[in-house]
Amino acid sequence: MPFGLDPSLLDEYLDILRNLIREPSVVGSEDSFFRVLMRELQELDVTLTYYQGLLVAQGKDPHSLILSAHIDRHGLVCTGPNEFQYSAFIASNRSEQTGDSVSEQMLGLIQHRFGGQRVQAHIPYTGTYLGQGTITRSYVCPYRNNLIFEIDGLGFLQPGTPVAFLDRLSLHDGCISAQLDNVVSVAMLVFLFRRGFQGTALFTAQEEAGRSWRFAHAWFLREQIRTQRLLVLDTSPYPTREAAEAQHLVLRHRDASASFAPDITREVIGRCESLEIGYTFKDAYVEALNETRIKKLSLGRTELGRLILASNGELSGTTLQIPTTGYHTASETASLDSIRAALALLLSYVEKPAIIP
Repeated sequence: MPFGLDPSLLDEYLDILRNLIREPSVVGSEDSFFRVLMRELQELDVTLTYYQGLLVAQGKDPHSLILSAHIDRHGLVCTGPNEFQYSAFIASNRSEQTGDSVSEQMLGLIQHRFGGQRVQAHIPYTGTYLGQGTITRSYVCPYRNNLIFEIDGLGFLQPGTPVAFLDRLSLHDGCISAQLDNVVSVAMLVFLFRRGFQGTALFTAQEEAGRSWRFAHAWFLREQIRTQRLLVLDTSPYPTREAAEAQHLVLRHRDASASFAPDITREVIGRCESLEIGYTFKDAYVEALNETRIKKLSLGRTELGRLILASNGELSGTTLQIPTTGYHTASETASLDSIRAALALLLSYVEKPAIIP
């Protein structure tokens, strides 16, 4: 039992993940997924509050620890007659892009990965199924600087209709594959509440468009909460399985926007070491790579970094990320050992909550 995690707990988690992956949650059209998530959590003894772009779930000790995960996944949006674009980078979102996000820098690398991918269209708010198609071609338009898709079978759609990748969870060779970013973390928060977590979880929308921090920030301001104990869950891309599996979990000291809270970072390190979980720091990894590169890689702009910057450090915390390959595709892959490690670490907050100074 790696990290002391009962095998039945992994099975329980995978059942949650398997169901959530089937539900579309295209960037900018997350309402239907929010309702699915609420149904999952309404069965539990938690308080749910739904805002624009944000679902807040709270247990009986809401200030003990605040966790966050974005619910949106990459997809397409119909922008004209039989024309489809990458939903996170359509014109309405370009003002949020600064050129130094990991997503933007990887746009060219992933443009040809989608041929043959099945997709499904749905009504934005209700999630009602409209039909399926197949991507026949994808490329970066040099004039619009966006991924353009050609799809066979969805020519009848009206502009504004979201189109999700047809997604199912796959288990093979000790790994899971699907469009994991970031439903893999959402399922962990649902799992954690089922196991007795009494803190707060923030489920945010539009992270892939660089906007999720705004919804979280509005909630913190509304509630007049200041904290240095926000733990944000996400995935972290690596170029190869060997690089991804060099650690179980990925931590950060900082991103391109801000430095993270040192106290909770040290706390997470301590829990990793007590559970014999291997970890590395993504900022250190990127900085080491940049020593040998002419074109430098970005440290990335995370939801947490944007939130720290916007609040002048009054809101801070750290990140906990699962290393993956196949970033931003429907076959993003993570090792089961990394999943077990993340579950074990998060469960330690249920079994041994931190003492807040």
